[in-house]
Amino acid sequence: MTPDQPAAPRSRSARPGTGRPAPRSGGAPRLREAVRAKGRAASPARPRGTAGASRPRRRPSRGNALDALRGLQQRLRRAWDRPLTAYYLLLGGSLLILVLGLVMVYSASQIKALQSGLSPSYFFRKQLFAAALGGSLMLLAVRMPIKLHRAFAYPLLAVSVFLMCLVQVPGMGIAVNGNQNWISFGGPFLLQPSEFGKLALVLWGADLLARKQDKRLLAQWKHLLVPLVPATGMLLGLIMLGGDMGTAIILTAILFGLLWLAGAPTRLFVGVLAFAGAIGMLLIKTSANRMSRLACIGATEPGAHDQCWQAVHGIYALANGGWFGSGLGASMEKWGELPEPHTDFIFAITGEELGLAGTLSVLVLFAALGYAGIRVAGRTEDPFVRYAAGGVTTWITAQAVVNIGAVLGLLPIAGVPLPLFSYGGSALLPTMFAVGLLIAFARAEPGARAALAMRQPALRKKLARVRRKTMRRPVKRRPSGER
Repeated sequence: MTPDQPAAPRSRSARPGTGRPAPRSGGAPRLREAVRAKGRAASPARPRGTAGASRPRRRPSRGNALDALRGLQQRLRRAWDRPLTAYYLLLGGSLLILVLGLVMVYSASQIKALQSGLSPSYFFRKQLFAAALGGSLMLLAVRMPIKLHRAFAYPLLAVSVFLMCLVQVPGMGIAVNGNQNWISFGGPFLLQPSEFGKLALVLWGADLLARKQDKRLLAQWKHLLVPLVPATGMLLGLIMLGGDMGTAIILTAILFGLLWLAGAPTRLFVGVLAFAGAIGMLLIKTSANRMSRLACIGATEPGAHDQCWQAVHGIYALANGGWFGSGLGASMEKWGELPEPHTDFIFAITGEELGLAGTLSVLVLFAALGYAGIRVAGRTEDPFVRYAAGGVTTWITAQAVVNIGAVLGLLPIAGVPLPLFSYGGSALLPTMFAVGLLIAFARAEPGARAALAMRQPALRKKLARVRRKTMRRPVKRRPSGER
């Protein structure tokens, strides 16, 4: 090129040092814009102002919540329908009630023991001894076969009737709180035979009804009532000779429970109930003490001559407890204000020291025992097991309702202890044997028996592994340099 010629335009000229032509000035921005548009088309559009923010979570719809509730209900139903549910409820519930009862007996009886010139742990030690003896009876009841339980019913009934007759013999029977239903064995050891009469009535009545059902005689009302009702009437007469109206109510409840399980016709059942109610009202009206107790239902003041003192101070104790109580051992009513704080009104002391949470826990445990007993009675095909389980469940449930109802002021004070909870060895021993009876029936179910048989080898392996680990001798390490 000569100097006279003009220079050519460099729009497409080569880059310095390379032989390639330079790209046009607008090519790169257009390429980047095309890539961005393609990315926006592939990804979902976001609202303005939310760049880089996480997507909002979708709220579960109403249908999903209902499905979750249905799934939870099905899981709970499967858990309740497991073969060992009744077994664990009976074993765990009874032990929890017993342990909590021991704690509350120790707390509620200290002041009573000191006022009597005794050691603060006097009543607790006696209750602990009775609980240990009752545990042996419970284990015996669990291990006994059903045939032996049926054979044991008749001797137990005969012994109970004999001891209840001895109560009325002068010099042998002792009156406690106006009721002569105790036998003294010397020293502080007393026995109340009517408590063993409850267990005898359950076992004997269950065996009697089971035999008649096998012979198909329960369809006739004569065989349904005789000799069950006359024998129960004899026990009630012996109890009422001593003036113990509360125990008579529990025996009557056991009788009605057995008749209900036996399929008594409604008119026959109502007739027996009306007759028993008429007799009960007659006994109440002929006793000034029972009439005063009936008049204290729902009382908020002690009344004339302090006839409602115990009922009113039981309500005071529950009111002082509040939601979570004043603390274990911090009750004020047990300092001489509330009579029988460790026996009939131990539930009131529990409400004062442990509050509403403690009393509701006790109610839930008794409800679990009642449910487990009904389940055992409803799932068995053995008539004796059904009648015995139903009788024991009626016994424990009715006695708990009567005791707690009296403390709450909803029922008259009947003088019956709270099962497995109140102080008293005579009531604790037969009750623990009866709970052992229910546990034996729960273990005897086909599904429960198979589940326990499957778990025994695994448990044995774990115990053997633990035993091998604990029996190994520790190796003594030699110091360094020693051979």
